[in-house]
Amino acid sequence: MARAAAYKLKRKVVLVGMMGSGKTAIGRALSAALDVPFVDSDSAIEEAAALSIAEIFARDGEAFFRRRETEVLRRLLAGPPGIISTGGGAFLAAENRDMIARDAIAVWLDADLATLWERVRHKDTRPLLRTPDPKGTLARLLAERREFYAQAGLRLPIGFHASIEQTTQSALRLLATRPDILETL
Repeated sequence: MARAAAYKLKRKVVLVGMMGSGKTAIGRALSAALDVPFVDSDSAIEEAAALSIAEIFARDGEAFFRRRETEVLRRLLAGPPGIISTGGGAFLAAENRDMIARDAIAVWLDADLATLWERVRHKDTRPLLRTPDPKGTLARLLAERREFYAQAGLRLPIGFHASIEQTTQSALRLLATRPDILETL
């Protein structure tokens, strides 16, 4: 990993993309490399609700969850520079995209269907994939969401076999192309 002293993060970095793209893992690694705080917005929602995302979806529905997601994101964006990973649907809402564009930089972790499916197919914590055809559902969600993710300020292609460290180094190089976001010391 890059040493924290080599960089200065100037703004929040919000990782967006599909479930399984690596937002949480890369977010943690980036925060360690940059020596800045990391927050997973889904974990913050779960903590505030004292329920899992799946339980919130089951009890209150997706619309309720999306409203709480926006509230939590607004709070997280108010803090000092750091890394935020979001749920896969967070960037779909225009209000969230506008807040992120104003207060941070969105980085789209762009993984293909094969990579996403390999990473999520054995997990039962994805409420949107609790369907008779979870791979088909994942493919449909990816197709529907790509146009929204493409509005992110930066795009990071995710390699099928890339390690967390390799992807983190790629993310650092990408962020370093924007001196208004990441200053190389």
